[in-house]
Amino acid sequence: VETALSVVGLADRMNHFPRQLSGGQEQRVTIARAVVSDPTFLLCDEPTGDLDRKSADEIMALIEELVGKHSKTVLMVTHDPVVASRANTTLHLEKGVLVEGRKQPQLSTAGGVV
Repeated sequence: VETALSVVGLADRMNHFPRQLSGGQEQRVTIARAVVSDPTFLLCDEPTGDLDRKSADEIMALIEELVGKHSKTVLMVTHDPVVASRANTTLHLEKGVLVEGRKQPQLSTAGGVV
């Protein structure tokens, strides 16, 4: 658990209660809980949805670190075009139908954010 909290930058908050954490920190704890079992694949449903832009950028940097340094593959759902623009591949759905797909040039072949 401490290692997972270290990965998300919250090792110093291990003994804090949820009410003592900011929204961004709570989201980091959620990610730590997801990576504690060392999965190869993460599903992130609106990971930045309720966050201010600064916290959203921090969460996206963390997700990108999980992809780059820890070789995770991330499938992320978002309504935020700024967040979506940071993905390696984007798929746009309208009423459950795929209407567009786009692949970004990748810097690394390990993992990815979709």
